[in-house]
Amino acid sequence: MTQSPTSRRGPTARTYSVREVAEILGVSKSTAYECVRTGQLPAVKLRSRILVPVEAVDAFLAQAGPLEF
Repeated sequence: MTQSPTSRRGPTARTYSVREVAEILGVSKSTAYECVRTGQLPAVKLRSRILVPVEAVDAFLAQAGPLEF
């Protein structure tokens, strides 16, 4: 059984690593980095780490709508 990122770091975590974001979204790490690079997911860089605020992931998922094919 895999633990969710919030349960590994505690319920009060305010940021996710890009690897955690990829896991949450069910995408590859490179896709998550591309979302950060293009500005789809706001992030901050702290030394060599890129951190994505929990609120940014929540907002990203909330703006999802029906897909047109």
